[in-house]
Amino acid sequence: MIKQAIIPLAGLGTRLLPLTSVFAKELLPINGKPGVEYIIDECIQAGIKEIIFVISRKKNIIKKYFNNDVFYKKIIKKKKDQRIINEYNKIKKFKKMIKFVYQNKPLGTGDAVLKTKKYIKNNFFLMLLPDDLIIKKNCSKDMIAIFKKHKCSVMASMKVDKKSVNRWGIFSKKKNINKFNFLIKDVVEKPNINNAPSNNAVIGRYILTKNIFSKLKNQKKGKGGEIHITDSIKKLLQDGHKIIGHNFRGKYLDCGTMDGYIKSSLDISKL
Repeated sequence: MIKQAIIPLAGLGTRLLPLTSVFAKELLPINGKPGVEYIIDECIQAGIKEIIFVISRKKNIIKKYFNNDVFYKKIIKKKKDQRIINEYNKIKKFKKMIKFVYQNKPLGTGDAVLKTKKYIKNNFFLMLLPDDLIIKKNCSKDMIAIFKKHKCSVMASMKVDKKSVNRWGIFSKKKNINKFNFLIKDVVEKPNINNAPSNNAVIGRYILTKNIFSKLKNQKKGKGGEIHITDSIKKLLQDGHKIIGHNFRGKYLDCGTMDGYIKSSLDISKL
C-alpha cells in the first residue's frame, strides 16, 4: 500500500522573487489558501497517512506554520473566533501527519528524496512536487489505483508544446496500455528540442520503488549541478523495472512562476 508521501520544499523559489525573498513560496496564498495545503489535501484524499516535508534551515518558516500552537491558543482565548478555531484544528490535523527532514544544500530533487531514505517504511511511496497543482481530479488517488492493479512505479505525464521540452523531463513510450496509461521506455531530463524523444513531459507526481535510493546514492550530478530524480529513474528502467506513465485527467497549474502563480489563483477561484 502507498501510505507515505514525500514533498520536497527546500528550493529557494527564485522564480517568484521578490515574494520569496522573505517568505516560503509554498505558503504563498493561492485563492486565500497556502499552496502547500492543496498538496496536503490531495494526499489525504488519496489515503496517505504520513507526509515527509524536505525543507532547509532557510525555510524553517514552514515548520513554524505547522507548530505555532502558542500563537493560536492566545488568539483563540481572547477572541473565540470560530473561523480561527477551525483553521487551528485543521493545522493540528496536518501537524500529526507531517515529519520534517532537512536538505540544507540545494542539490536537486534526487538529493531531497535521498534524505528521506531511513523514514520510508514500505516498498513504494508517493512523491509530489509543490509547484505542480492538479485540480478537478485527484491525480495521486488515480495513480495509487493504477499501482494497486499493476504493482509497479507510476509517473504522471502531460503533453507539452514541443518548443518547451527543454524545461521538462521527457518520456519515450514503450507501448500504450490504454487511453490514459503507457509503459515507459526511457526518460530524459531537459533534452534539447532536436533530441527530445517525445513531448510527453514528467509532471510532479510519482509513485516510486524504494530501489530508487540505491540509484540516488551513487547518482552523479547532472544538468545545473543537481542530482535529478529522472536520472536515477532512467537507471531503474535500464535495470528492467516496469514504470507506467499516467496521462492524468485533471487540470495542471504551474505555481512555480509569477505568471503561473497569478493564473493559478484565478483558475481556482472559478471552481
